[in-house]
Amino acid sequence: MKILLMGEYSNVHWTLAEGLRTLGHEVTVLSNGDFWKDYPRDINLVRTPTKWGGICYMARLLRLLPQLKGYDIVQLINPMFLELKAERIKPIYHYLRHYNGKMVLGAFGMDYYWVSTCCNEKPLRYSDFNIGDQLRTDECALRERKDWLGTAKERLNRLIAEDCDGIVTGLYEYHVCYQPRFPKKTQFIPYPIKNSLSPAPSPVERGEIKTSTNGVTSEASPTGGGMVGALTLFIGINRTRSVYKGTDIMLRAAQGIKAQYPDRVNLQIAESVPFEQYQQMLEGADAILDQLYSYTPSMNPLMAMSKGVICIGGGEPENYEILNEHHLRPIINVQPTYESVYHELEMLVLHPERIPELKRQSIEYIRRHHEYQKVARQYEAFYKTL
Repeated sequence: MKILLMGEYSNVHWTLAEGLRTLGHEVTVLSNGDFWKDYPRDINLVRTPTKWGGICYMARLLRLLPQLKGYDIVQLINPMFLELKAERIKPIYHYLRHYNGKMVLGAFGMDYYWVSTCCNEKPLRYSDFNIGDQLRTDECALRERKDWLGTAKERLNRLIAEDCDGIVTGLYEYHVCYQPRFPKKTQFIPYPIKNSLSPAPSPVERGEIKTSTNGVTSEASPTGGGMVGALTLFIGINRTRSVYKGTDIMLRAAQGIKAQYPDRVNLQIAESVPFEQYQQMLEGADAILDQLYSYTPSMNPLMAMSKGVICIGGGEPENYEILNEHHLRPIINVQPTYESVYHELEMLVLHPERIPELKRQSIEYIRRHHEYQKVARQYEAFYKTL
């Protein structure tokens, strides 16, 4: 098949493209690299935030359009798959629809159905927009509600969802938003993960942290000297979405644990860095804190898990159920509170003997459910049904 993947979120499309290529498909990724994250792509389409930048962006897009014909599948990362206003994306969608085969909408992130479902039906116990029956009122949540509800973005999202041939949901949360509305065209497929690096050993595996029979931890060097090992926690911060994603709470909890156990905890912070630098900073971490309000791990913690890094975040029962996973439980699930995060971190610090098994399960979990070629075969099968 000849496949065009438009837009990018957290390396989903580029990793999928790599998997599909191993199956013999011709795949092109067109994106802006997901802004400052700078993920790989075949066709680079970036908009400079100036009036002249907007003119240049539109001119380049118009020159590219003749190249965006004749594909068997066109998959959009989101209804807002270009850096344009919704009303300007609409004719581009119709153009792609007319000159290509099947259109697929990705449900991978922020869109109308995600916002509306979380704010109105509230099928999730907590999310980016609600905690139980209460709507969140932080600035980012309010801005996204205003941006998507009753706007041109909503109308574009509805148009594409109703018109397209298939919808792929990447997480349990997005599936519960789309599947009830579009049961015949919605398919859940896990995110693809490609990992070519060996997992780093944990402090326990390095012999730097030992536990006594009564569960009290002690850190000793191989020569019996002072402390050389500590639990290394990693947290990535997006400056513009820290409160919205709960990173602010997770960071405070990690800092609290670091203050309580200064010799047993290292804290590594990556703040709005490109993907390559993010991966380098992640090397050697024992655990990653990510996505406080999520039921499931997203691309960054999944990539970390493939390296044997333990995910502290979303690991609700629904996550395992949708994957049909009945045995592995590698994710340290936390509730969306400071107290829950602090407690789980403290349990990991006080019981480092858990680390090797959690690392092993993390790697196996990715191998079973997210390995990029395995996921690509699921996409291939879905595309063929269209």
